[in-house]
Amino acid sequence: MVGEWLGLMASFFKIGLFGFGGGYAMIPLLEKEIAAHAWLSTTEFLDIVAISQMTPGPIAVNAATYIGFRTAGVIGALSATLGLVLPSLILVMLAARFFLKFQERPAVQAVLGGIRPVTIGLIGSAVLFFMENSIFTGDLHLEWVGQRLFGAAGAYPGFPGISPGGILIFVLAFVSGRFLKVSPILVVAFSIAAGIFVM
Repeated sequence: MVGEWLGLMASFFKIGLFGFGGGYAMIPLLEKEIAAHAWLSTTEFLDIVAISQMTPGPIAVNAATYIGFRTAGVIGALSATLGLVLPSLILVMLAARFFLKFQERPAVQAVLGGIRPVTIGLIGSAVLFFMENSIFTGDLHLEWVGQRLFGAAGAYPGFPGISPGGILIFVLAFVSGRFLKVSPILVVAFSIAAGIFVM
């Protein structure tokens, strides 16, 4: 049992250490670890991320606590959560001590310049993961896109089916939040109600 707790802590420490960009950027890392250890199915992972969005606290911390509890009880939840937040705690303390002193150095600026695009890429990967499992009914194959756009040779899987309910909720939520400036709380409440009727 101790080995299981330490394994959870080590896995989530790795996620916390390389999860630059916050909760959304950690989703691809969480997905890989969950798949490697078979902690949750894809549907369960999507559900826990959705629940984590509606509960107080960061997505990754909530997900770590849930996965740890489900895998190894209360101690598992504590181990996973501690493993996830420990790298941030250490790095923030180091940054508080050294960053202001060295922030103008070219090497520090180069590191920050490299982290920014990585963050965008990780968040983009999370967006595709949710599209595959919420809006579409199968994997998105970039080879399919290349074949259609550029006439690339080869037999690629067909384009996945589209979930009409998922598309409808996505479009309405996007328009409401982006253009109509509706409160995110109301958008989430609407999406819950819409999911009952159209999904």
